Amino acid sequence: MKPQFLPTVLCVGVILLPLGKVWSAELQEKLSVVIEKHCGDCHDEDLKKGDLDLFTLGYSLEDGANRERWIRVFDRVEKGEMPPPEKKKGFGAVERQMIVTELGKSLLAADLEDVGRNGRGPIRRLTREEFEENLRNLLRLPNLDVRGKLPADRESHGYTKVSSMLDVSRVQLEGWLDATEAALEAALATGVKPLPVRTWRFSGTELFHGLTTFGGREAMFFARDNVMVPISGGTFNKMTPEERRDETLEAAIFRSATWPYFGYPRGFRAMYDGAYKVRFSGRAVRQVRDFRLVPAYEPQPMSFRSRQPSGPDVSGDVQETGGWMDLMPEARIFETMIHLKAGETFEYSMLGLPVPFIRTDGGFYYDYPPMPPEGHRGGAIQWLEVEGPVQSETWPPPSHKVLFGDMPIKAPEAGSKYSVGVVSQDPKKDAGHLLKAFAGKMSRTSIPEEKLALYLDLIHEKLEERTPFVDAMLRGYQAFLCSGHFVYLQEPKSKGDMAFAARLSHLLWNSGPDERLRVLVENGKLGDKEVLEAEVERLVADEKFHRFVKGFTDQWLELKQLRRDIPDGRLYPEYRKDDYIVDSKEKETHAFITEMVRGNLPVTTLQTLLM
Repeated sequence: MKPQFLPTVLCVGVILLPLGKVWSAELQEKLSVVIEKHCGDCHDEDLKKGDLDLFTLGYSLEDGANRERWIRVFDRVEKGEMPPPEKKKGFGAVERQMIVTELGKSLLAADLEDVGRNGRGPIRRLTREEFEENLRNLLRLPNLDVRGKLPADRESHGYTKVSSMLDVSRVQLEGWLDATEAALEAALATGVKPLPVRTWRFSGTELFHGLTTFGGREAMFFARDNVMVPISGGTFNKMTPEERRDETLEAAIFRSATWPYFGYPRGFRAMYDGAYKVRFSGRAVRQVRDFRLVPAYEPQPMSFRSRQPSGPDVSGDVQETGGWMDLMPEARIFETMIHLKAGETFEYSMLGLPVPFIRTDGGFYYDYPPMPPEGHRGGAIQWLEVEGPVQSETWPPPSHKVLFGDMPIKAPEAGSKYSVGVVSQDPKKDAGHLLKAFAGKMSRTSIPEEKLALYLDLIHEKLEERTPFVDAMLRGYQAFLCSGHFVYLQEPKSKGDMAFAARLSHLLWNSGPDERLRVLVENGKLGDKEVLEAEVERLVADEKFHRFVKGFTDQWLELKQLRRDIPDGRLYPEYRKDDYIVDSKEKETHAFITEMVRGNLPVTTLQTLLM
C-alpha cells in the first residue's frame, strides 16, 4: 500500500456522490424468492438463528441498522458460509451470483450515498494521546506531560479511536479541566527573569548514592586502575571531602536498574521542573575474578530513569529519560537531556544486565547470578555533570508568547496564583486581541465571532471581579480548550478544508495540522490529488509519524501488554526482569512497521513479523 493512498483507504477523505435510487423492485422480488426457498427454515420469526429474521427484514438500505443486516447476509453468502451444506440443494451459482453482484452493488451505492450525505465518520472527541499532543503543539511544550490527568479511553476490539466509544462524561470533563490548567501554567513564564541555572559535578564516591547495591560487591563497586577499592561505612566516614571526590575512582555497575534499586548521584535533587543537561564519561567493561575490570567485548547500552530519591522502595513515578546510549570499551564523553520534576533525581539504568534473585531460604537476602566464563558485563562511570534547568534562549519563552504575545511581563499582581504578570493598559481590549489570536492558533475550523464572545464574556466577568489579568485570561483559555472547538474533530464539509486537514494530521501525527497544511487549506490546494499525495508522503516521512506507528501497533498487536505475558523462566531465563529485551521487542516492531509503510513494502512482508 503506497503511503499516498492512506488517507483514502483509512477514510480520511469525503466522497461526494449524487443521491440516487439504490434498491430496485426487481432485486427485491429476486431476494424474496431466494429467502422463501432457501432461508425460511432457519431465519424466520420462530427460529431466528443468528438473531436474524429475514422475513421481517425491511427492503430499505437508508436505515443504517437495516443496511448492516443486509451486509451480514451478503458476507455469509459471498464467503460460501450460507446456506449451510445441508441446505444448499437447489441453491446454485445463479442465485449466489445474483446476491454477490446485484445486492453487492446496491449495498455499495447505499453506502456511498450515506457518505455523500453524512460524511465517512461521525464527529468524535480527541483521545487522551491526541489531547496531549495538541496541547504540546499549541503551547510549544514538546515535553508536556498531562496524559496521566486524563481518564483512559474505552476500547473497541482493542482500539481507542472509535467514535462510539469516545464518550464524554463528568469524569472526562474534570480530566480536561485538570490537564489544561496544568498545561497553561507550564506554558506561562516562571518569572520576570529565567530560573537560575546551576551546575553539579559528581566524581568518586559521589557517583553513587551508596557504597554498594542489592546483589553485593559483584553488582556494584568502586574501582581504581581497574581494581576494586573496598570502601566500608567506617572507611567512608574517615575520608575527607577531597578523598570522597577522588576522580581516579570509577563507579562500576553490573546490574540492571529495576526494583529494588537506588543507584543515583549522591545528594542530587532537581530544584525545578524542566530539562537538565547531563554530561558524563563512561566505558563498557567486564568484571572478572577478584573484582578486576577489563574492556568489554561489545557495547553496553544504558539510559537514565527519573525517580524520587528514596530508598529501594522506589516510591513515586519512575520513567526512562534521556534515550539509549552505548558505552564503548574505551571511555567516551556522552551528553543527553533528561526531564525531571522538582525534587526528583535520576538513576543509572544499565540495560540487559542481571537482576539479583531474592532468596528467602535460610534468611532474606539477594543472590547475584554466577559469573559467566567471560565475566560480568557492565559499565564504569568516571565523572558526571548536571546543568539545569535548561532555559529558553529568549525570555519570556515561546510558550508564554502563545498566551500573551509580546506584552511586557512584570511581577505578579496581588492575589494572582501565578508567578508572573503582564502589563496591560486596556485589559478588556487586550483580552479580545489575545483570545482571537489564541483561538486562531489552535482552531481546526473557523469560529464565528458570537461563539468566541462566550469565552470573552467569561474573561470580562473575571476582570470586573478584579481578578488579575493573567488569571482571568488563563480561565478563558482553559474554558476554550475544554470546548468542542478544541476537543472535537469535525466532519469535513469538503475535500481539502481545515477539518479535512485535521483528520489527516490526527490520523498520521495524532495532532493538529502544521503550518504547511494550514497554508495549503487557505490557498485551496490541499484537495488537489497531487498535492494531497505529496502531503501524505511528507507526513509519513516526518518523525511525528512515529505516533501513528506506536498507537496503531500497540493496539493492533497489543504491544502495551508486553509486560503482562511473561515466558516460562525455565525455558527463557534471560527474559527474567530484563526490561531491555522487552523494550527492544517493542522498538523493533515499531521500526518494522515504519519501514514497511515508508518503503511501500507488500502486505506479505507482515508474515516476517507474525511468524
